Amino acid sequence: QVQLVESGGGLVQAGGSLRLSCAASGRTFGNYGMSWFRQVPGKEREFVATISGGGERTSYGDSVKGRFTISRDNAQKMMFLQMSSLKLEDTAVYYCAAADRMYYNPYPRPDEYDYWGQGTQVTVSS
Repeated sequence: QVQLVESGGGLVQAGGSLRLSCAASGRTFGNYGMSWFRQVPGKEREFVATISGGGERTSYGDSVKGRFTISRDNAQKMMFLQMSSLKLEDTAVYYCAAADRMYYNPYPRPDEYDYWGQGTQVTVSS
């Protein structure tokens, strides 16, 4: 069983930066492909970024390429999302997710993930 806990969300002005963190439990953290998704009310969960179990491969959604960076620290069982040049449309609840049978998929779907955090709200203001 894996538990995921996000932190670091908040209110930020457009153009600003935030760093989200995801703390994980579990003995084989380095085997899990992990991702960030986000969701706004009334819309489907949107893929943001993904990283392979060892951290050597990453992929990003088109809307965040060049602005967001995903990383992980397997020794600390942590994953991060550095968000820069934030836009109003980045406002959402951000979720981290882990897949214990998927090391890496550059175009992941939410239904491929076994574990989810509770989410952290990111609000970008003008």
